[in-house]
Amino acid sequence: MSQHIEQLGKFPSTRYMGSKSKLLDAIWKVSEEFEFNSVLDLFSGSGAVGYMYKCHGKEVTSNDYMAMAATYAKAMIENSDVMLSDRDVNRILSKTENDGFVERVFKDLYFSDEENQLIDNIRANIKRMRNPYKKAIAMAALIRACTKKRPRGIFTYTGQRYNDGRQDLRKTMEEQFREAVSAINNAVFDNGHRCIATWSDSLKLDKQHYDLVYIDPPYYTPQSDNEYVRRYHFVEGLARDWNGVDIQEETKTKKFKSYPTPFSTRDGAEKAFREIFRKYEDSILVVSYSSNSEPTKDEMLVLLSEVKENVKVVPVDYTYSFGTRKSVKRNNVQEYLFLGW
Repeated sequence: MSQHIEQLGKFPSTRYMGSKSKLLDAIWKVSEEFEFNSVLDLFSGSGAVGYMYKCHGKEVTSNDYMAMAATYAKAMIENSDVMLSDRDVNRILSKTENDGFVERVFKDLYFSDEENQLIDNIRANIKRMRNPYKKAIAMAALIRACTKKRPRGIFTYTGQRYNDGRQDLRKTMEEQFREAVSAINNAVFDNGHRCIATWSDSLKLDKQHYDLVYIDPPYYTPQSDNEYVRRYHFVEGLARDWNGVDIQEETKTKKFKSYPTPFSTRDGAEKAFREIFRKYEDSILVVSYSSNSEPTKDEMLVLLSEVKENVKVVPVDYTYSFGTRKSVKRNNVQEYLFLGW
């Protein structure tokens, strides 16, 4: 067990919205009640939960509809032995011809001209790399560097209004990139199983059997939005090189249109849960949820009972913050783990 804990401690810390990094002990505690080998982390987000299952020797498939999340998972969950050397990093940071896209489109929005030039330079060098895992580490490091250099780590506003002078903000973009590579390299390990990272809509993912499916969808609540793309559009754009998205030029932040998701409405969320539960009715189901989300706790138990003979809910005390609106304050809401088997 100590070996699992030691490895898990190497996962790079994150402020990613909805990350379950503080709930890993609780998630493992309910999971280890069951016998299982293969795991699907259907909404992987920061990758913390999938990485936790990997640390416990499970065969993990990590999926998310966000390209940045899939990039993190490819770098640290699917990848078992590839790292970036100092020579690789120096090559990625070396001056090269590039398209100047970030410097041009996002000028004066998030970073300085010099930082934007470095981002474009890194992007161009990543495209020239051949090894898919080295590319994933490099892109994950660039995303991490940009997020850590950004006050509050989000891209819903322009300028530096929330710059409180913390150490992360005083470091250069190059320093952040090098540190991010080191952190990600340090997290790479082989657990003896073939782990996979996929980038797909949760409802469109090809059906396969998994012993256990962990489900942590965007929480729908009338009080705030759950739009990951709105918060992370810039780094999501980096991950997919802005392919297949339309930047909304009229917006101050130059965001692109959010991905369609059934979890943006109450009815949509209920239908999506029903579809997911039926799709994986032969698997152990573990669902993270919150007390101020809809469908309600009782409704979720009913939905699970449609496909499972045994259902229970385990409450976990957790301080969670929904949204970024001024009217939404940090609350002590109840975090739930629903189990169906």
